[in-house]
Amino acid sequence: MDCIVLVANETHTGFAQQICDEMEASAKARGTGIAKRSPDYVAGKMLEGKAVIAFSAAGTWAGFCYIETWGHGQYVANSGLIVAPAFRKSGLARSIKQQIFELSRNKYPGAKIFGLTTGLAVMKINSELGYEPVTYSELTNDDEFWKGCRSCVNFEILVSKDRKNCLCTAMLYDPSALAKKPGTAGDQFRKRSKLYERWLRFKKHVLLRSIEKSKKVFITLF
Repeated sequence: MDCIVLVANETHTGFAQQICDEMEASAKARGTGIAKRSPDYVAGKMLEGKAVIAFSAAGTWAGFCYIETWGHGQYVANSGLIVAPAFRKSGLARSIKQQIFELSRNKYPGAKIFGLTTGLAVMKINSELGYEPVTYSELTNDDEFWKGCRSCVNFEILVSKDRKNCLCTAMLYDPSALAKKPGTAGDQFRKRSKLYERWLRFKKHVLLRSIEKSKKVFITLF
């Protein structure tokens, strides 16, 4: 389906409730959690020019994503990526990610852009944009960002790991680092995609086994 992706503005605030509802429904369907946002918050991002929105040729809402900043603009996150069910697996998510990435680079040219995700498809898109997998220690230490993980079903794992690891994979676009090796990140990631997918499954297995052991020790002690 042909869709148009554009920077959201005040004329799009009426879609905020629909966007929030779809974010929640999608998270429930995947069995994961997201940082919940109110329609007012989403509308605010539109008014600030810090969001992109997608529509079909017929004018139907199709997708959305917005920008958040942390550490006084040193870190940027492209958050809340959502595609309406009828438009999934059409390449729209990739188009939205590219647009919000370009908007982030224009607004915050020196910022590090990061994300946390469990989706291999999102990781592949990120890698093509120049993101690289990193440890959590390379992300923002802003407590407000990490508070957003409280609504995730895996928050217990994050806490047990002292915010150093979880089921999500951290990815980072560092403009200063990538300037020294242009064009390598995406190519290397694509070559290792199958190996990377196996590594993610292994990581999930190890972390879940670790948290189960912690529960057993707690029960034994108390």
